[in-house]
Amino acid sequence: MSVAFTKEESAETAAETLLPDRAVSPHPNLVTGAGLKALEAQMEEARAAYEAATSIEDVNEKRRQQAGPLRDARYLSERIRTAQLMPEPVSTDVVSFGSTVTFSRDDGRVQTYRIVGEDEADPKAGSISYVSPVARFLSGKGVGDVVTVGGQELEIIAIA
Repeated sequence: MSVAFTKEESAETAAETLLPDRAVSPHPNLVTGAGLKALEAQMEEARAAYEAATSIEDVNEKRRQQAGPLRDARYLSERIRTAQLMPEPVSTDVVSFGSTVTFSRDDGRVQTYRIVGEDEADPKAGSISYVSPVARFLSGKGVGDVVTVGGQELEIIAIA
């Protein structure tokens, strides 16, 4: 029988299933309480997906199915290990980590975002990372302050 029809493991097949690690940010891993819980939930999902793939009989298919969850588990393990749980803001006088800030732009748009950790940021859902340009420029500012980001002026309307 030709070698093309056998299911022998090969170095090439093994290399196909080794996914590069997800990049870990060089910034401190600040998280909200909800952000830490989300990381832990994602870790459980990765473990469950990895475990589910262990029942696959075909060695190469098992390796392929386990590669993603294994890579995610390595990343999440590091993010959970380095997480720095930040307290809720004690004041609404200035923008800080965990604050929800509403600002108006030059073009009249009004936007509201909560400033959170990198892994929990989702601009479409109303949260931005504390290392984003907008969050960095707004941090430490109060209602009525104006900052320039990317050539646009943003005026802080409210802080919650």
